[in-house]
Amino acid sequence: MSKTWFITGASKGFGREWAEAALERGDNVAGTARNLDDVKELVDGYPDTFFPLQLDVTDRSADVDAVKKAHEKFGQLDVVVNNAGYGHFGMVEELTEDEVRAQLETNFFGALWVTQAALPIMRAQGSGHIIQVSSIGGISAFPTVGAYHASKWALEGLSQSLSQEVAGFGIHVTLIEPGGYSTDWSGPSAQRSDEIDAYADVREQAAKRPSAADPGKPEATRAAILKVVDAENPPLRIFFGKAPLGIAERDYESRLQTWREWQPVSEEAHGS
Repeated sequence: MSKTWFITGASKGFGREWAEAALERGDNVAGTARNLDDVKELVDGYPDTFFPLQLDVTDRSADVDAVKKAHEKFGQLDVVVNNAGYGHFGMVEELTEDEVRAQLETNFFGALWVTQAALPIMRAQGSGHIIQVSSIGGISAFPTVGAYHASKWALEGLSQSLSQEVAGFGIHVTLIEPGGYSTDWSGPSAQRSDEIDAYADVREQAAKRPSAADPGKPEATRAAILKVVDAENPPLRIFFGKAPLGIAERDYESRLQTWREWQPVSEEAHGS
């Protein structure tokens, strides 16, 4: 049985790959983009099953309207993919208020507003799957992208709570946590703060991160995302790519070691 998808940021990157994967197998896709010219090929190639919607996800009322239109168009809403987002590069000291707010408005609040718009529909259906595009940067952190991490860590916490709240309604939640991929995330789509010279060495070292040496292929995620949405019991979290598991293991082992080392102080802080 075919599924109906709602995908934000369907014009490029993972959103485009997953829209094409769904359409190629006969699913319906409502895909959003800031500029509808960017999804013209999908409109021309799948006139009956692709529904284009112009959307800036930071506009909450527009998010609600877009989800409503998608549901009215196809009569159901099985998979919602919150993919729209971008990376902001800047040391914490370099970030302006507007830059941080813009990062959170798109990566976090945009996903929240779309999720809230979809939930009443999914509750009424008694089924649905919310896909949140997070990152290995949603569970670990590196220099130069603190604002981006803040947005993804927020999405992670929100989504874990959400998964427990909606499980009884037959709604699944999955956080996709990709490593480095050959997309324009760090290129044309990225935003950058004005640099402070004092951080030149930190910036140079950050540019040598191993993940940049062997990026994943975005098209390889097509089969993976279909396995996730078709699973009877999909995971709350899943990495995409080879590198994230090793990063997570090192990070969490370090955290556990520190927590255990300081447990006597923790217990002291509890009181008798």
